[in-house]
Formats: sequence, structure tokens, C-alpha cells
Amino acid sequence: MASDVRDTLLRQLDIAWALTSYHLETLATEECLWRPAHVGLHVQQLPDGRWQADWPDHEGYDLGPPSLGWLTWHLGFWWAMVLDHSFGEAKLAREDVFWPGDADAVRAGVGRLHGQWRAAIEPLTDDDLRATERTRWPLQERPFGDIVAWANVELTKNASEIGYARFLYAVRQ
Repeated sequence: MASDVRDTLLRQLDIAWALTSYHLETLATEECLWRPAHVGLHVQQLPDGRWQADWPDHEGYDLGPPSLGWLTWHLGFWWAMVLDHSFGEAKLAREDVFWPGDADAVRAGVGRLHGQWRAAIEPLTDDDLRATERTRWPLQERPFGDIVAWANVELTKNASEIGYARFLYAVRQ
């Protein structure tokens, strides 16, 4: 069954994914671990080798700019969360999502999330997108199409942030 809404959302996803892929394809681990300022959200390696991301208690500008490590963690975080809460057991929490540790693992992980998300969206009908059963995170009691649209905007935003941080890294002193 054709779905004009789903097809539009998938085309938007494809555009956002192309931009994201462009910024990730040559991303290096040293870029991810670089901090653009003395303050800002970052990732920290734990004694067990896993990488944990900082979590802000507010969203003010005085937090400083996030590192590429944090930005790529955040991309994986929200995508893993929305997949689990929309199509999984809805048990995943922020504390369960770690930064993968290097740029190659970022590319692989984000690519896997993209594939899972696209495969989950492709079979949806307009009725599925109007329904609220899958809408559990980050919004509730909204049509699921709102979640898909939110994910497209979030992916575009993350791609823009990653691209901007890469420009800063390229001209650092």
C-alpha cells in the first residue's frame, strides 16, 4: 500500500542521511577526542574501557561547545533510544548507551542504526503514522509520524553540528 506521508518522510531521511554520511566518512578518532574549548560536553573513558558521555543539567550556551565525540555519541544515543522505544522493548536508558571508542566504530554503529530505522519505517502505512502506539520516546501521545519527522530533524541538526565542529577542527591553531 502506497503511503505519501511515509514516502515524504523517507525522502527527508535520505537527504539527512546523505549529509550525515558526508561528515562521517572521513571523520578521524583524533577529531572526536579534540575539545573545541576548555569547557563543553565530551566523552570520558571509564576504567573498564567503555566511553561514557557527559550529560548536561541544562542546555545553556555557557556549557560550551560539545566535542565531536559527544556529538557522535548523542547521534547514536537518540537513534538507539527511539528505535528501542518505538520498535523494541522500551527498556533502553541513557546510561546504557556508550560512545563506541573510535571513528570507525562510530561510522559502523550509526550506519547500523540508520539501516534499522529505515527498515522499520519502510513498511509503515499512513494509518501506522497516524497511530500513537509506537510513540513512547521522546514524545508521547502524538502520531508516530511526528516521531519520524522529529528523527529527520534531529539527524539534520546532528549532521550540521558535526560538520561545523569539523570545520573548527580543520582550522585549529
